[in-house]
Amino acid sequence: MTRPARLAPGARVAVVAPSGPVLEERLSAGLDLLRGWDLEPVVAPHVLDRHSAFDYLAGTDADRAADLQAAWCDPAVDAVLCARGGYGAQRVVDLLDWDAMRAAGPKVFVGFSDITALHEAFALRAGLVTLHGPMAAGVDFLKSARAQEHLRATLFEPETVRTIAPAGAVPLVPGRARGVLLGGCLSLLAADLGAPHARPSARGGLLCLEDVGEETYRLDRYLTQLLRAGWFDGVSGILLGSWAECAPYEEVRALLADRIAGLGVPVVEEFGFGHGEGALTIPFGAAGELDADTGTLTLDEPALA
Repeated sequence: MTRPARLAPGARVAVVAPSGPVLEERLSAGLDLLRGWDLEPVVAPHVLDRHSAFDYLAGTDADRAADLQAAWCDPAVDAVLCARGGYGAQRVVDLLDWDAMRAAGPKVFVGFSDITALHEAFALRAGLVTLHGPMAAGVDFLKSARAQEHLRATLFEPETVRTIAPAGAVPLVPGRARGVLLGGCLSLLAADLGAPHARPSARGGLLCLEDVGEETYRLDRYLTQLLRAGWFDGVSGILLGSWAECAPYEEVRALLADRIAGLGVPVVEEFGFGHGEGALTIPFGAAGELDADTGTLTLDEPALA
């Protein structure tokens, strides 16, 4: 996978909204944070749009796709940051001109939650390392110093965060594993099954899983669907992030143990990425080693070049 270049002071970063509608006051606060890092944020034209019929979308599919593609193909833009998740990224993935985006060269891409669909697309269609991390207008980003600092360090000084060791991480299944990081929001990974250019399996990967606001039986459904499809076959190890607004964690933990502990690979839980407070930034497409016993992930090289 190709690593984009790290950012430097003065870098120009485009903010796009490929999924749900964005609150203007949160966007404004996020832009101020980025300016405080000596970045130059540029807001795409349709970021504050709202679809006339489906108010869970930030404008039309065509406009959201056009914003992302224009930002990516603009040679003056060094990074593309998503404003928020929600729903809608799957609707734009196949509207993008991936030949043109590959030709535009690598750049930093940041987002999580519904943006899982785009992480998968950038990995499989562009061979690019992307950052599963906080979004510019996300309340989790605006209110968490830890989330802000870990993203800032990853963007500007990635060698300082080659080892990720959240304080609460513990083994669900002990052991060590090597592989390439991938994954994201569990429900989105399940929804991607059978789609054009979808990943056939997590073989050889260090799979990162998290979700938000899901009933336990739905989490069970997503995991079981992926298991039945053979998607977990050959996975090297699993990192479990946050399960915010789901059932009490002990119930979720019991399900995770029931569905994935029998895979016979190391599994670490409470690894601090996703929808939880203080979410850490994880570089998808980067290779590394997971030590579930000590709760550490060590990257082979910095996330960004």
